[in-house]
Amino acid sequence: MARPSKQLVRLDVNQDVHDVAVEPRTTLLEAIRYALRLTGSKQGCDKGDCGACTVLVDGRPVLSCISLAVEGQGRKITTIEGLADGNHAHPVQDAFDVCGALQCGFCQSGMMLSAAALLEQNPRPSRDAIKEALSGNLCRCTGYTQILDAVEVASGQRDVPERDERPTTVRR
Repeated sequence: MARPSKQLVRLDVNQDVHDVAVEPRTTLLEAIRYALRLTGSKQGCDKGDCGACTVLVDGRPVLSCISLAVEGQGRKITTIEGLADGNHAHPVQDAFDVCGALQCGFCQSGMMLSAAALLEQNPRPSRDAIKEALSGNLCRCTGYTQILDAVEVASGQRDVPERDERPTTVRR
């Protein structure tokens, strides 16, 4: 069977424009991870259930495993690699760190990008609004409490936990 012919797509990822040759069926996740070598977006379920592949497209969370690369043309795409401002971490990244919000890190990029998009639209979300915004991102390691706390810290609605209140994680 003949392989589908490739086409050139222009993707604006993290404020850098890339011309990428893809097959029509290539997902945005595959283009980002395998053509552009930006591996922060994770390949988890490949069916839009886990949220590990979440990227921002024009500022909105999108499941890149069920979006085609060709749909990314003419859009501004942000991956976890582009969330920080130069050498300065995004407030969500800082908050997740100080709150010990994640353990294995597989869901981390999707969680952070979904949280950043929420805070851009609603700088002071309620706990329920945070839960709703993160509902498409699954974490198999935590009970979500520290993740919700981190989004509240990033929004300025909660103080950073004191050092002895912060959870400890085991590093392997």
